[in-house]
Amino acid sequence: MDDQNKNLILAVVLSSIVMLVWLVFFPPEQPQPASLADPETGSLTAPPAESGAAPTATSSDTPTPSASPQGAETLATAPRVPVITPSLEGSLSLMGGRIDDLLLTKFAESLDADSPRVSFLRPATELSSFYALFGWAPGGDLTFDDVPNANTLWELAEGETLTPETPVVLEWRNAKGLTFRRDISVDEDYLFTIVQSVRNDSGATARIAPEASLERVGEPVDLKGVFMLHEGAIRQKDDERDSLTYKKMRDMDDDTPWSYGTNLADVAKVNGGGWVGFTDHYWMATLVPDHDTPYQSILQYDQSANTYRSIARKDTLVVGPGETVKSETLLFAGAKEWDIIHGYQENRNIDNFDDAIDWGWFFFLTKPIFRVLHALNEMIGNMGWAIIALTLLIKAILFPLAYRSYVSMAKMKELQPEMEKIKEKAGDDRQKLQQEMMALYKKERVNPASGCLPILLQIPIFFSLYKVIFVTLDLRQAPWVGWIKDLSAPDPSSIFNLFGILPFAAPDPNSLVAFISLGILPILLGISMWLQQKLNPAPTDPTQAMIFAWMPWIFMFMLGTFASGLVLYWIANNTITFIQQYSIMRLQGYKPDVFGNIRASFQRNKKPDAK
Repeated sequence: MDDQNKNLILAVVLSSIVMLVWLVFFPPEQPQPASLADPETGSLTAPPAESGAAPTATSSDTPTPSASPQGAETLATAPRVPVITPSLEGSLSLMGGRIDDLLLTKFAESLDADSPRVSFLRPATELSSFYALFGWAPGGDLTFDDVPNANTLWELAEGETLTPETPVVLEWRNAKGLTFRRDISVDEDYLFTIVQSVRNDSGATARIAPEASLERVGEPVDLKGVFMLHEGAIRQKDDERDSLTYKKMRDMDDDTPWSYGTNLADVAKVNGGGWVGFTDHYWMATLVPDHDTPYQSILQYDQSANTYRSIARKDTLVVGPGETVKSETLLFAGAKEWDIIHGYQENRNIDNFDDAIDWGWFFFLTKPIFRVLHALNEMIGNMGWAIIALTLLIKAILFPLAYRSYVSMAKMKELQPEMEKIKEKAGDDRQKLQQEMMALYKKERVNPASGCLPILLQIPIFFSLYKVIFVTLDLRQAPWVGWIKDLSAPDPSSIFNLFGILPFAAPDPNSLVAFISLGILPILLGISMWLQQKLNPAPTDPTQAMIFAWMPWIFMFMLGTFASGLVLYWIANNTITFIQQYSIMRLQGYKPDVFGNIRASFQRNKKPDAK
């Protein structure tokens, strides 16, 4: 076996490992059914603390008595305040002041013309509820009844509809002379600003701690459950970032730092500048306390209510008679659009906020690749053509290495007669054969391993681009041409209905038949790989020839269910590689006989006539 064939086999093996790893380790999991929350059970609560001690917040294992005279009013019938922005539509409930009803107006559930908008935050009266609560933990002589909680019915003091131009103010007074206000504003994208204040007209000092919580009942119904994507709790604590899946939150044990109420929790002290919340595939809700304010970042699972919580609890504030204290918390609730969250990171001083996108282990590649792809898409206006432009740019950067590789391959072709003579002369003496070969390579200045380097560099680029296509919102429902309406999804065409000619639908993408229901792009991928092979004659060894003959079509099936954007990248990469290799080999005096190699392959596969 000559060195060129060794390099080709190495390339095949490496590429096969990449594909097999993806198919074995990244299968989708079925989401677990969500439970129905009890809207009467408030979850942002606190027991009475000893006089002079800091408040201690607990979970909602035991329903909290309502702090409102109308505590029997249910969440379903409580008054609501409309929320309308260019990006959001929904409402907040005056029961608890919950922000619990948001639709993402710029994003549809599917490509269907009548598809509903994406429902993100949901009230506790619905399955898979997800909402934000804000409140205070009592300390000193204050009790549950003295602070607003999840069951408190607030009064709408100012405003009627929450818009970027019109904030709203909620107000509630307790029986001890404390007046609580909540000023809520929202920008044109996804950022709410919640300013909580308490005025002390009681004549006695009050101790109280501001708190905010994101409550998620059950796992999200659209949970992907794949290894390459983090879905679950996420937080930035000083210079570190934690990511806990829903399973890890359920599996908290006695090794957890300490308990939060009656439930175990992961509690971290943050000096300032952090954030905490939950991230989905494309959407995210996070709480962002004041940048310079220390707080406790708490991740908790309440088994009795099947509720996951991300909590930001600030230090205790002392409110003297006649004084007013305030506490500000930001709430991001929306789509992980990179330019928006990066803008918040820069303009609102939110540390590492764009890292809420799961860039993965190859972040040093995925982040710049995305930035370039994002910029190309902004310039061209079409993500499919942007992917092709990105492929051209990557190939241009790697061209010096590719040039050396193709030149070496061309020289290896020229050395074939000399190599055959050395093999005949050496016979079975392997040591002599290697010595003679190395002497020939040194004399002709040929590196037989140079052909592997571009392939090795392509593997992390392929992984990184797949990550970018899978996790970033830019590819979701992004069209290219004609039948490709979503580059983040597999090619919807199918050979089973002759790509739409026959009057019946293609197989369901989630069915087993989808594996062999090839679309146009996977077929073009197989053809491009096959043509790339034909730049060189088939190996003389029958086993090697059979392996190489099958590889394009095996990859065609393996990649058939991958995202169209990734298949498009591979097709573009193969096409550019073919042109580069053909041109460079011609410049080196070797003329690849593509059509001759194709004819030879058909002749080898043709069965001899029976005699």
